[in-house]
Amino acid sequence: MSDTTAADALASGAAVLGIELGSTRIKACLVDPARGHEVIATGSHAWENQFTDRLWTYPLEDVWAGLQSAVAELLADAETRHGIRPTAVAALGVSAMMHGYLAFDVDGELLVPFRTWRNTNTEAAAHELTELLDYNVPLRWSIAHYAQAVRDAEPHVVDVAFLTTLSGYVHWRLTGEKVLGVGDASGVFPIDPTTGTYDAERLARLDAHLAERWPGAPAPSTLLPTVLSAGDPAGTLTAEGAALLDPTGTLAPGTPVCPPEGDAGTGMVATNAVTPRTGNVSVGTSIFAMIVLERELSRVHHEIDMVTTPSGDLVAMVHCNNGASELGEWAGVFGELAAALGHVATPDDVFGALLRAALDGEPDGGGLLAYNYLSGEPITGTTEGRPLIVRTPDSRLTLANLMRAQVYGVFGTLSLGMEILAGEGVEVDRLLAHGGVFRTAGVAQRFLAAAVGTPVAVAATASEGGAWGIAILADYLLARRADPGVALPVFLDERVFAGADDVVVDPGPDDVAGYARYLTAYRAGLEVERAAGATL
Repeated sequence: MSDTTAADALASGAAVLGIELGSTRIKACLVDPARGHEVIATGSHAWENQFTDRLWTYPLEDVWAGLQSAVAELLADAETRHGIRPTAVAALGVSAMMHGYLAFDVDGELLVPFRTWRNTNTEAAAHELTELLDYNVPLRWSIAHYAQAVRDAEPHVVDVAFLTTLSGYVHWRLTGEKVLGVGDASGVFPIDPTTGTYDAERLARLDAHLAERWPGAPAPSTLLPTVLSAGDPAGTLTAEGAALLDPTGTLAPGTPVCPPEGDAGTGMVATNAVTPRTGNVSVGTSIFAMIVLERELSRVHHEIDMVTTPSGDLVAMVHCNNGASELGEWAGVFGELAAALGHVATPDDVFGALLRAALDGEPDGGGLLAYNYLSGEPITGTTEGRPLIVRTPDSRLTLANLMRAQVYGVFGTLSLGMEILAGEGVEVDRLLAHGGVFRTAGVAQRFLAAAVGTPVAVAATASEGGAWGIAILADYLLARRADPGVALPVFLDERVFAGADDVVVDPGPDDVAGYARYLTAYRAGLEVERAAGATL
């Protein structure tokens, strides 16, 4: 490790910048490659999706206001901590929540409000495409959104000239380049692992199908961004892009920018899970597991997405729409109770106390069930979400059991998807977990290990997540310039994670047995969840 200071990296423009637009927070971090890729400054901005006209969306004005707020906080943090307000960085990258639908006309004007991954109105199109392409096309994929708009004869369809994701949109505005990293692109349309771009035969099949069924709809092959692999040049920050990030003019243009990626790909990088038999679990508003495969699955499973690493290797993705948000709501309620009793506590303190209480719960949650479904959940066939606590008269309602059931509920749907991969013979040596829920040591990590029956590791960078991951990919862009032959796994092993101290937790027998009992009841209780969605 270099003996230079963080101030040196900031003053010389040697730091790399990573930005991620998550579902509840926009994060920016500056990383010093010479100091073990240490995070030397951060900034963030909270935002929330809006449910407008029965669709989940974020106004694009909020995208730029949030980015500018996060970057301003980042620059101020660098100055406060190190005495330097950086004017340049060595490279930067943008990551964002995957999937969704951003459609533009030939003048670059947005045609309809951004439709996020959270929407489940695309069921008919997703089923049709899955059958047509013989490939699982989930409801949230960009191509499903487009095909549903075509099916519904939405007036804007005839004017669509370009489709992209949120990361692709931000990258386009910053650089002028209409590109996507292959990991994010694999949530737009199926990728051919042998070519590293969209599956040409399937894309031609879809073009022909839409031309026959809905004449006048633009061919998808003419609308999609160019696909790039990790380390490929993806443009430079323009003067207009620099002004969008930092209206004060502090940041200079000309910075090289790596291919934009989705949060799944940056999560794989942030946990060094990009080689076969490795995987990661990301927990936020949604929760998903990414397992790098040794071979293709034997058949199509609607519960399993086939995506790729940022280098284009095949990945099985178990994606659940609902993650830790409901757990956060309960933490908010208990925080209000503490304040009402005269004990004001920070949200992190409340959250940590509740998670630690879960350790004292019974192994099966005392007969309590928790469904965290704020939105529909395709894996379990629920079209709308209704968060529920369900218990029988003889269940044991205690704080410890309630919180253990809530944490188990975060992992319930994920477990059902992981069972399918186990049935396919997919083996995982170790899962690496990241997300804010793992900041409280030894709780969510322990329960996740029981839920998936696999050792779970958490690294020191776990809570930094995708912003740190895309910063690493930005640095990989520079490494590839110096050494075009260096592969991403080698770069991560030798230059990023060498000597990293991961904390590994093995599944505990009592937790495994208790969670199995919980999951049996959880599976049966899904009928209650579906009934709630239909009647409430």
